[in-house]
Amino acid sequence: MSATESKGQPQRFAVAGVSMRDLLAAGEAAALISTPPRAPGPEFTARVSEHREAA
Repeated sequence: MSATESKGQPQRFAVAGVSMRDLLAAGEAAALISTPPRAPGPEFTARVSEHREAA
């Protein structure tokens, strides 16, 4: 063991070059990509049929 190392303090590890903001943004992007789109609701279906009748 060298003179600069101490037994009492644990080593601290850090991911170099990646900020917490980037990590959180990556997690949000992954959640958006992996979530399937929602089925159209009844209000969307009613608007589509109104437009077809008007045409």
